[in-house]
Amino acid sequence: MASTKTTQSFVPVKEVRNGVIVLKGDGYRGVLMCSSINFALKGEDEQRAIIGGFQSLLNTLDFSIQIVVHSRKTDIRPYLALLETRMQEQTSELMRLQLREYVAFIRNFIDSSDIMTKMFYIVVPYTPGAGGIVASAAPFLGGKKSANDGATDSFEENRVQLEQRMSLVVSGLASSGVRAVPLGTEEIIELLYRSFNLSELENPIHLSA
Repeated sequence: MASTKTTQSFVPVKEVRNGVIVLKGDGYRGVLMCSSINFALKGEDEQRAIIGGFQSLLNTLDFSIQIVVHSRKTDIRPYLALLETRMQEQTSELMRLQLREYVAFIRNFIDSSDIMTKMFYIVVPYTPGAGGIVASAAPFLGGKKSANDGATDSFEENRVQLEQRMSLVVSGLASSGVRAVPLGTEEIIELLYRSFNLSELENPIHLSA
């Protein structure tokens, strides 16, 4: 009888540790959250500077990156609830009427169109042995370590390599006016959860590429 695979077996993530995604195939991924730029509102000189900065970044990198845009429908209910509360607190009938009309306008606007929130991320990969082999110096120094210690050292060494790549991307994006910050463990877990709930997203994150 064929074995039944669990849903988790199809997820390429082994663990999320110290802000690093560890894949089942021993690959590592870091995620940067990036600010956005309203390119159309920039002057021609500013636009050329942004494009030039991005070109410089791409020419500098000797590894691939993944640009991810997450689009989700904005939940306007907390804002409407706040307006309803403010409306009840008003002592002026005119102010209550204006707030009531404003709430009705917002509801009609939301019903007729989807308001999307977009978040921008860059996934930075690192695979030991690809683009540089990382090896512990302990065997050459005569030191003896347990298997767990070796695994910890290997992770830390690989994490340093990944962080160096992420720093390179951050500095390159800064030349285009884009701010980028690395996500922490809890933030990455939330991002992965949303990524595997495809009904909430336009574009999922791909970690195996």
